[in-house]
Amino acid sequence: MFHDTFSVLKVFSLATLAFIVTILWTPLLTSFLYRHKLGKQIRSEDSAPIYAKMHQAKSGTPTMGGMLIWVTTLVIALVIAWIALLSDFDFFKQLNFLTRSETLLPLGALIATALVGLLDDYYNVRKMGANGGGLRVRHKLIIYTAIAIVGAWWFVAKLDWTTMYVPFLGNYDLGWWFAPIIVFLIVATSFSVNETDGLDGLAGGTLLACFAVFGLIAFSQGSVDLATFCAVISGALLAFLWFNIHPARFFMGDTGSMSLGTTLAIVAILTNAVYILPIIGFVFVAEALSVIIQLSSKKIRKKKVFLSTPLHHHFEAIGWPETKIVMRFWVLTAVMAVLGLSFYLFVQ
Repeated sequence: MFHDTFSVLKVFSLATLAFIVTILWTPLLTSFLYRHKLGKQIRSEDSAPIYAKMHQAKSGTPTMGGMLIWVTTLVIALVIAWIALLSDFDFFKQLNFLTRSETLLPLGALIATALVGLLDDYYNVRKMGANGGGLRVRHKLIIYTAIAIVGAWWFVAKLDWTTMYVPFLGNYDLGWWFAPIIVFLIVATSFSVNETDGLDGLAGGTLLACFAVFGLIAFSQGSVDLATFCAVISGALLAFLWFNIHPARFFMGDTGSMSLGTTLAIVAILTNAVYILPIIGFVFVAEALSVIIQLSSKKIRKKKVFLSTPLHHHFEAIGWPETKIVMRFWVLTAVMAVLGLSFYLFVQ
């Protein structure tokens, strides 16, 4: 009974700690971003006329705000692990949530992809890279695929994991097929979340719901460390949203969206509940599909299906206020999160 109570306290206390720590150092990051003029460059009217017209007023708003989330998560994980290593108190050892079996992989992936995203954001604000807009898409695809391959290797070599749960049928050993499927899931999720990061608070709010649900699932499975990891990210995300809601003080940037998308996919795989990821992350799927449909239609039919993509920009173009789009997408994500969680409980 005590162990169960401590586990609950561990999850909620560290989530609260993450929220407080993020709130406290946000002014330092904000001051740094504004002082060094690390503002996002809005695409030109030549390449995206509708988007440029709607978002020109946001040009110069600092990006890289996603640092608040991954830096806080990394610092809390390392500091607690360090204290647990040096201390003789069992309390700190139980508070530690950095373990090889549950959290080392998602934390490592979070930091690796965050650093790549940080470089991409820096190139964007300094007008470096492809047409002054950061890394080329194909280069990002190669880099993130390489990170995903390392993640798949970790699952197979370090965790001895090649199975995946199929609803109503049970666990299936996928053999060598496991690795490419994992790579696809990680890359697809990271880029889908990145497409969603286009309005104030949109990506942060939808990601918060997703991490909260998978944290709950992890806790129900007895994976307390993974649940705590999700809780810490959720706490940091909540603090990030405090400053990111309209009008945003700063944007998440690729350092936040790409890293959190990658981490979300890995967490879903670790809970063996990846089959509900498209349900809970329905907004991410819809955003990514809108881009794929638009590009395919323009190439094949020479016509656009949407006024602008990703999908949230289409709603902007037809006259929906930004706050209405964000709030409705939040509501939709909340509904899909409950639906996904209900489906998970039903098939167990």
